[in-house]
Amino acid sequence: MTPHRIAEARAPEVAARLAAGAAVLLPMGSTETHGPALPMGDYLIAEAIAERIAIAVAAAGDDALVAPAIPYGGEDFFAGVPGGVSLTNEVLQAVVTQMAEAFLRNGARRILVVNGHGGSIAAIEAAARALRAKHGVVVPTLHLWKVAGPWQAALGGDPAALGHGGDPVASVALHLLPDLCRPGAARARAPATPFLGLPVTGFGTVACGGAEFAVPIEVGEIAEGGVQAADPRGANAAHGARITQRLVDAGAAMLAAMRGATLA
Repeated sequence: MTPHRIAEARAPEVAARLAAGAAVLLPMGSTETHGPALPMGDYLIAEAIAERIAIAVAAAGDDALVAPAIPYGGEDFFAGVPGGVSLTNEVLQAVVTQMAEAFLRNGARRILVVNGHGGSIAAIEAAARALRAKHGVVVPTLHLWKVAGPWQAALGGDPAALGHGGDPVASVALHLLPDLCRPGAARARAPATPFLGLPVTGFGTVACGGAEFAVPIEVGEIAEGGVQAADPRGANAAHGARITQRLVDAGAAMLAAMRGATLA
């Protein structure tokens, strides 16, 4: 079987495939808390989805290689989680930029970022703007959870399971990484502790005076155990399979569009 992960392929094969027009998928995510039932490394999910995109495009006669995943996300609410590592936006932007430039130097003309961490969006989009300005190349990004969250109802997901520590990550993890999940440990959300004496409305926001204010909050201050979903116990592998397939289809469609058009 032809390997899709660069780390598992031999160097001459990778060079030949890049020269022949293979796309490069750059998966990235974070190492943070997703509650007591799910593994910390959501970058593992991004990597698995990227590989499935590569398999899908191979079946359609195209080729794609999966780069080693970036396992650390941009610094945000999860910076203080034990065992977690976060990078400043400046560092993460530099990592994304330099990885893309390494592939561009060696013949890649299609690069697609597959991102599994919301806190990395600013750094990725800054890198994409810099790459276009410097090299005349457009690097699109599939922000997995930003895209999949609105699909919850349409794909039959439990509304109460939607949110951090729950769906869409939980169901996709149950589908792709079942051996790393402990669904029996999932629990409903604990009441959020007020911040500055004000009701918490989300990660990094509080309500006051009829408006929502952004404030610098860490996850442990407002979401015990990292669980913000009302009740993650409604997450399930079947729902995760539907989400995964739709994400894979979207990624494959983007690579096909990039193959047939000049993005600059």
